Amino acid sequence: MTRKYNFSAGPAMLPQEVLEQAQAEMLDWHGSGMSVMEMSHRGKEYMSIAEAAEADLREVMAIPDNYKVLFLQGGASSQFSAIPLNLLHGKAGADYINTGAWSKKAIAEASRYCAVNVASSSEDTNFSSIYPQESWDTNPDAAYLHYTPNETIGGLEFPWIPETGDVPLVADMSSTILSRPVDVSKFGLIYAGAQKNIGPAGLTIVIVRDDLIGKAADITPTMMDYAVQAKAGSMYNTPPTYAWYLAGLVFKWLQRQGGLEGMAEINKRKADKLYAAIDDSDFYKNPVQKEFRSWMNVPFTLANSELDGEFLKQAAERDLVTLKGHRSVGGMRASIYNAMPEAGVDALIAMMRDFEKEYG
Repeated sequence: MTRKYNFSAGPAMLPQEVLEQAQAEMLDWHGSGMSVMEMSHRGKEYMSIAEAAEADLREVMAIPDNYKVLFLQGGASSQFSAIPLNLLHGKAGADYINTGAWSKKAIAEASRYCAVNVASSSEDTNFSSIYPQESWDTNPDAAYLHYTPNETIGGLEFPWIPETGDVPLVADMSSTILSRPVDVSKFGLIYAGAQKNIGPAGLTIVIVRDDLIGKAADITPTMMDYAVQAKAGSMYNTPPTYAWYLAGLVFKWLQRQGGLEGMAEINKRKADKLYAAIDDSDFYKNPVQKEFRSWMNVPFTLANSELDGEFLKQAAERDLVTLKGHRSVGGMRASIYNAMPEAGVDALIAMMRDFEKEYG
């Protein structure tokens, strides 16, 4: 069997040893005589899986005790609605930072529930940079400030965590969570879709500070009420049990890699060498200013876009797949999340150099 290097932005690669463990446990989990996907979510076997997954995530991210960890459904996009419904607390509006496609979607959805103040937008730079925080036009009475630390499509990443004082900071970490250590205590709420660095699609993680829950708007659907989900242990209804189980296997895998400190070293090394290959060439180009380049999503263009198809064809012949850039941006995009081995990045760089020799 040949495993391809899958550079998809999501669903993305999972660690091979995680998949092999899931394969070994598929028909009979720990002598239970059942597959995890057949188990009652309220049975003792599955409850042990769920509890271990939360404990391991808390350990690997050093999540303080005054935060709830929720394992939910609906993708990060459902949180675009859930956040204002839960966090407005009777206030009229919230601050949002616009740094790309996912920020814009969050802004559009929140605008249905409150007055959105776009405190800063780098759209005028075609999302190639981020304006310094001292230039932001924030509202001191905002219910919260929302930002996207890493824009998956454009490959634009915050190199700092905004300081918001008493205003809760909310972050869509879908494409950067677990890639390096983060001080959870600086945030009121962190949320992330699973299908990049956590596990398979179908699971969404929400990490929310205790004092922010229990004040949802009356119109909040029960399934979106964080207090309801927290009280029910994320099991108000049947959760995405198998995705939760696989996420738990990933959390244990992260511990074996040296935790998030270990992953940060690997991820920075992968990103640095790929950007160096781009910058050392006149044939490839990355549009993002260097200080704002993403560790996780590396977009690049070829000098001649007519060669894009041939590039993708030759890459696929080398088992380097899903490199086509998002339709709104074009070119190429290499997503190099935690599970992408360094050997995959090395193989991509070698292919890029060979292609440039042939067509440059």
